[in-house]
Amino acid sequence: MRFVRRNALGVWAVLALAYLFLPIGIIVVFSFNAPPGQKNYEWGHFSLDAWRHPFEDENMKNAFVLSLRVAVVAVAVAVVLGTAMALALVKYRFRGKGIVNTILVLPLTMPEVVMGFSLLTLFVTTNVSTGFTTIVIAHVMFCVSYVAITVKARIRGFNWSLEEAAADLGATPWRTFRKVTLPLIAPGVFAAALLTFALSLDDFIITYLNSGNDPTFPIYVWQSSRSRIPPQINVFGTMVLLVSAALAVSGLVIQRRRERRAGLL
Repeated sequence: MRFVRRNALGVWAVLALAYLFLPIGIIVVFSFNAPPGQKNYEWGHFSLDAWRHPFEDENMKNAFVLSLRVAVVAVAVAVVLGTAMALALVKYRFRGKGIVNTILVLPLTMPEVVMGFSLLTLFVTTNVSTGFTTIVIAHVMFCVSYVAITVKARIRGFNWSLEEAAADLGATPWRTFRKVTLPLIAPGVFAAALLTFALSLDDFIITYLNSGNDPTFPIYVWQSSRSRIPPQINVFGTMVLLVSAALAVSGLVIQRRRERRAGLL
Protein backbone atom coordinates (compact mmCIF):
# COMPACT_ATOMS: atom_id res chain seq x y z
CA MET A 1 0.00 0.00 0.00
CA ARG A 2 2.87 2.36 0.69
CA PHE A 3 4.17 1.81 -2.83
CA VAL A 4 0.72 2.53 -4.25
CA ARG A 5 0.34 5.69 -2.18
CA ARG A 6 3.76 6.97 -3.18
CA ASN A 7 3.38 6.29 -6.89
CA ALA A 8 -0.37 6.66 -7.51
CA LEU A 9 -0.11 10.35 -8.42
CA GLY A 10 2.79 9.70 -10.77
CA VAL A 11 0.97 6.83 -12.48
CA TRP A 12 -2.16 8.93 -12.98
CA ALA A 13 -0.03 11.78 -14.33
CA VAL A 14 1.63 9.45 -16.85
CA LEU A 15 -1.75 8.06 -17.94
CA ALA A 16 -3.20 11.57 -18.32
CA LEU A 17 -0.23 12.70 -20.41
CA ALA A 18 -0.43 9.57 -22.53
CA TYR A 19 -4.13 10.25 -23.15
CA LEU A 20 -3.36 13.84 -24.19
CA PHE A 21 -0.41 13.02 -26.43
CA LEU A 22 -1.83 9.88 -28.06
CA PRO A 23 -3.55 11.80 -30.94
CA ILE A 24 -0.34 13.74 -31.54
CA GLY A 25 1.61 10.50 -31.69
CA ILE A 26 -0.87 9.10 -34.22
CA ILE A 27 -0.35 12.17 -36.42
CA VAL A 28 3.41 11.63 -36.37
CA VAL A 29 3.12 7.90 -37.12
CA PHE A 30 0.64 8.34 -39.98
CA SER A 31 2.88 10.95 -41.61
CA PHE A 32 5.03 7.94 -42.61
CA ASN A 33 2.08 5.98 -43.97
CA ALA A 34 1.27 4.95 -47.53
CA PRO A 35 -2.51 4.59 -47.25
CA PRO A 36 -4.26 1.89 -49.29
CA GLY A 37 -7.01 4.33 -50.31
CA GLN A 38 -7.69 8.04 -50.67
CA LYS A 39 -8.10 8.65 -46.93
CA ASN A 40 -5.23 8.28 -44.51
CA TYR A 41 -7.27 6.38 -41.92
CA GLU A 42 -5.77 2.89 -42.30
CA TRP A 43 -2.15 1.82 -42.11
CA GLY A 44 -0.80 0.56 -45.42
CA HIS A 45 2.96 0.36 -45.14
CA PHE A 46 5.86 2.52 -44.04
CA SER A 47 6.83 5.15 -46.61
CA LEU A 48 8.83 8.38 -46.79
CA ASP A 49 7.05 9.65 -49.93
CA ALA A 50 5.00 12.20 -48.01
CA TRP A 51 8.15 13.63 -46.42
CA ARG A 52 9.99 13.66 -49.74
CA HIS A 53 7.17 15.59 -51.41
CA PRO A 54 5.42 17.59 -48.65
CA PHE A 55 4.33 20.35 -51.06
CA GLU A 56 2.93 18.08 -53.72
CA ASP A 57 -0.60 19.43 -53.30
CA GLU A 58 -0.53 23.08 -54.38
CA ASN A 59 -3.82 23.96 -52.69
CA MET A 60 -2.69 22.49 -49.38
CA LYS A 61 0.60 24.36 -49.58
CA ASN A 62 -1.19 27.65 -50.25
CA ALA A 63 -3.57 27.04 -47.34
CA PHE A 64 -0.68 26.28 -44.99
CA VAL A 65 1.26 29.36 -46.08
CA LEU A 66 -1.85 31.49 -45.59
CA SER A 67 -2.26 30.12 -42.06
CA LEU A 68 1.36 30.97 -41.27
CA ARG A 69 0.98 34.50 -42.65
CA VAL A 70 -2.19 35.10 -40.66
CA ALA A 71 -0.64 33.71 -37.48
CA VAL A 72 2.52 35.83 -37.77
CA VAL A 73 0.63 39.08 -38.39
CA ALA A 74 -2.04 38.36 -35.76
CA VAL A 75 0.55 37.44 -33.13
CA ALA A 76 2.65 40.54 -33.85
CA VAL A 77 -0.33 42.86 -33.46
CA ALA A 78 -1.82 40.98 -30.50
CA VAL A 79 1.48 40.88 -28.59
CA VAL A 80 1.95 44.65 -28.88
CA LEU A 81 -1.64 45.48 -27.93
CA GLY A 82 -1.95 42.80 -25.26
CA THR A 83 1.34 43.67 -23.57
CA ALA A 84 0.42 47.36 -23.50
CA MET A 85 -2.99 46.52 -22.00
CA ALA A 86 -1.42 44.27 -19.36
CA LEU A 87 1.06 46.96 -18.33
CA ALA A 88 -1.69 49.58 -18.12
CA LEU A 89 -4.02 47.34 -16.09
CA VAL A 90 -1.36 46.30 -13.57
CA LYS A 91 0.68 49.48 -13.26
CA TYR A 92 -1.94 52.25 -13.35
CA ARG A 93 -5.21 53.04 -11.64
CA PHE A 94 -7.97 54.60 -13.72
CA ARG A 95 -11.72 54.72 -13.94
CA GLY A 96 -13.31 51.77 -15.65
CA LYS A 97 -10.43 49.43 -14.87
CA GLY A 98 -12.81 46.72 -13.67
CA ILE A 99 -14.91 47.07 -16.81
CA VAL A 100 -11.83 46.72 -18.99
CA ASN A 101 -10.83 43.56 -17.11
CA THR A 102 -14.31 42.14 -17.65
CA ILE A 103 -14.31 42.96 -21.36
CA LEU A 104 -10.86 41.41 -21.63
CA VAL A 105 -12.18 38.06 -20.40
CA LEU A 106 -15.30 38.05 -22.60
CA PRO A 107 -13.58 36.70 -25.76
CA LEU A 108 -12.29 33.77 -23.71
CA THR A 109 -15.72 32.83 -22.35
CA MET A 110 -17.77 33.64 -25.44
CA PRO A 111 -18.51 30.73 -27.82
CA GLU A 112 -16.44 30.98 -30.98
CA VAL A 113 -19.49 30.69 -33.21
CA VAL A 114 -20.97 33.81 -31.57
CA MET A 115 -17.80 35.85 -32.06
CA GLY A 116 -17.31 34.59 -35.59
CA PHE A 117 -20.88 35.34 -36.65
CA SER A 118 -20.78 38.77 -34.96
CA LEU A 119 -17.63 39.70 -36.87
CA LEU A 120 -19.14 38.38 -40.10
CA THR A 121 -22.22 40.56 -39.53
CA LEU A 122 -19.97 43.56 -38.94
CA PHE A 123 -17.98 42.95 -42.12
CA VAL A 124 -21.10 42.41 -44.23
CA THR A 125 -22.80 45.51 -42.80
CA THR A 126 -19.76 47.68 -43.55
CA ASN A 127 -19.30 46.13 -47.03
CA VAL A 128 -15.86 44.72 -46.20
CA SER A 129 -14.91 41.81 -48.43
CA THR A 130 -13.82 38.78 -46.44
CA GLY A 131 -10.32 37.45 -46.94
CA PHE A 132 -6.86 37.79 -45.46
CA THR A 133 -7.56 41.10 -43.72
CA THR A 134 -10.78 39.97 -42.08
CA ILE A 135 -9.13 36.75 -40.89
CA VAL A 136 -6.31 38.74 -39.27
CA ILE A 137 -8.79 41.10 -37.59
CA ALA A 138 -10.80 38.17 -36.27
CA HIS A 139 -7.70 36.44 -34.90
CA VAL A 140 -6.42 39.59 -33.24
CA MET A 141 -9.79 39.96 -31.50
CA PHE A 142 -9.33 36.80 -29.43
CA CYS A 143 -5.52 36.68 -29.34
CA VAL A 144 -5.28 40.02 -27.51
CA SER A 145 -7.11 38.59 -24.50
CA TYR A 146 -4.77 35.61 -24.23
CA VAL A 147 -1.70 37.84 -24.49
CA ALA A 148 -2.96 40.36 -21.93
CA ILE A 149 -3.91 37.72 -19.35
CA THR A 150 -0.65 35.79 -19.80
CA VAL A 151 1.52 38.91 -19.52
CA LYS A 152 -0.51 40.15 -16.52
CA ALA A 153 0.38 36.94 -14.68
CA ARG A 154 4.06 37.65 -15.36
CA ILE A 155 3.88 41.31 -14.36
CA ARG A 156 2.20 40.71 -10.99
CA GLY A 157 4.79 41.23 -8.30
CA PHE A 158 7.00 43.25 -10.64
CA ASN A 159 9.31 45.60 -8.76
CA TRP A 160 8.35 48.98 -10.20
CA SER A 161 11.13 50.68 -8.23
CA LEU A 162 13.51 49.43 -10.93
CA GLU A 163 11.80 51.73 -13.41
CA GLU A 164 12.03 54.59 -10.93
CA ALA A 165 15.75 53.92 -10.47
CA ALA A 166 16.27 53.98 -14.24
CA ALA A 167 14.39 57.27 -14.46
CA ASP A 168 16.52 58.75 -11.66
CA LEU A 169 19.62 57.82 -13.67
CA GLY A 170 18.31 59.82 -16.63
CA ALA A 171 16.73 57.12 -18.77
CA THR A 172 13.79 58.12 -20.92
CA PRO A 173 10.48 56.19 -20.56
CA TRP A 174 11.11 54.32 -23.81
CA ARG A 175 14.70 53.44 -22.82
CA THR A 176 13.48 52.32 -19.39
CA PHE A 177 10.91 50.04 -20.99
CA ARG A 178 13.39 48.66 -23.53
CA LYS A 179 16.30 48.12 -21.11
CA VAL A 180 14.54 47.30 -17.83
CA THR A 181 10.88 46.34 -18.13
CA LEU A 182 10.83 44.36 -21.36
CA PRO A 183 13.78 42.03 -20.53
CA LEU A 184 12.15 41.14 -17.20
CA ILE A 185 8.72 40.38 -18.66
CA ALA A 186 10.14 38.81 -21.83
CA PRO A 187 9.45 35.19 -20.74
CA GLY A 188 5.77 36.01 -20.26
CA VAL A 189 5.58 37.81 -23.60
CA PHE A 190 7.32 34.91 -25.33
CA ALA A 191 4.93 32.41 -23.76
CA ALA A 192 1.95 34.52 -24.81
CA ALA A 193 3.29 34.73 -28.37
CA LEU A 194 3.68 30.94 -28.58
CA LEU A 195 0.20 30.38 -27.16
CA THR A 196 -1.50 32.82 -29.53
CA PHE A 197 0.46 31.49 -32.52
CA ALA A 198 -0.84 27.99 -31.81
CA LEU A 199 -4.40 29.27 -31.29
CA SER A 200 -4.32 31.29 -34.50
CA LEU A 201 -2.89 28.41 -36.52
CA ASP A 202 -5.49 26.03 -35.11
CA ASP A 203 -8.65 28.16 -35.21
CA PHE A 204 -11.45 26.89 -37.43
CA ILE A 205 -14.89 28.26 -36.53
CA ILE A 206 -14.09 31.99 -36.45
CA THR A 207 -11.82 31.65 -39.49
CA TYR A 208 -14.38 29.66 -41.47
CA LEU A 209 -17.04 32.33 -40.99
CA ASN A 210 -14.73 35.20 -42.00
CA SER A 211 -12.36 33.66 -44.55
CA GLY A 212 -14.39 34.07 -47.73
CA ASN A 213 -12.63 32.27 -50.58
CA ASP A 214 -9.26 32.09 -48.79
CA PRO A 215 -9.17 28.76 -46.92
CA THR A 216 -6.61 28.38 -44.16
CA PHE A 217 -5.01 25.04 -43.32
CA PRO A 218 -7.70 23.88 -40.83
CA ILE A 219 -10.41 24.75 -43.36
CA TYR A 220 -8.55 22.86 -46.09
CA VAL A 221 -8.25 19.80 -43.82
CA TRP A 222 -11.98 19.90 -43.12
CA GLN A 223 -12.85 20.29 -46.80
CA SER A 224 -10.50 17.53 -47.91
CA SER A 225 -11.79 15.10 -45.27
CA ARG A 226 -14.92 14.59 -47.35
CA SER A 227 -12.97 13.31 -50.38
CA ARG A 228 -9.35 12.46 -49.58
CA ILE A 229 -6.83 12.93 -46.78
CA PRO A 230 -3.25 12.85 -48.06
CA PRO A 231 -0.40 11.96 -45.65
CA GLN A 232 1.09 15.41 -46.29
CA ILE A 233 -1.50 16.82 -43.87
CA ASN A 234 0.11 14.81 -41.08
CA VAL A 235 3.53 15.87 -42.32
CA PHE A 236 2.60 19.54 -41.89
CA GLY A 237 1.16 18.77 -38.46
CA THR A 238 4.38 17.04 -37.43
CA MET A 239 6.43 19.97 -38.71
CA VAL A 240 4.40 22.41 -36.62
CA LEU A 241 4.81 20.13 -33.60
CA LEU A 242 8.59 19.95 -34.00
CA VAL A 243 8.95 23.71 -34.47
CA SER A 244 6.72 24.44 -31.47
CA ALA A 245 8.67 22.01 -29.30
CA ALA A 246 11.98 23.53 -30.42
CA LEU A 247 10.76 27.05 -29.60
CA ALA A 248 9.46 25.98 -26.20
CA VAL A 249 12.71 24.22 -25.30
CA SER A 250 14.81 27.15 -26.50
CA GLY A 251 12.71 29.52 -24.40
CA LEU A 252 13.24 27.39 -21.30
CA VAL A 253 16.98 27.19 -21.94
CA ILE A 254 17.28 30.95 -22.36
CA GLN A 255 15.25 31.57 -19.21
CA ARG A 256 17.40 29.20 -17.14
CA ARG A 257 20.57 30.84 -18.42
CA ARG A 258 19.27 34.23 -17.38
CA GLU A 259 18.33 32.91 -13.95
CA ARG A 260 21.80 31.41 -13.51
CA ARG A 261 23.46 34.68 -14.52
CA ALA A 262 21.21 36.60 -12.13
CA GLY A 263 22.10 34.15 -9.35
CA LEU A 264 25.80 34.58 -10.01
CA LEU A 265 25.45 38.36 -9.88
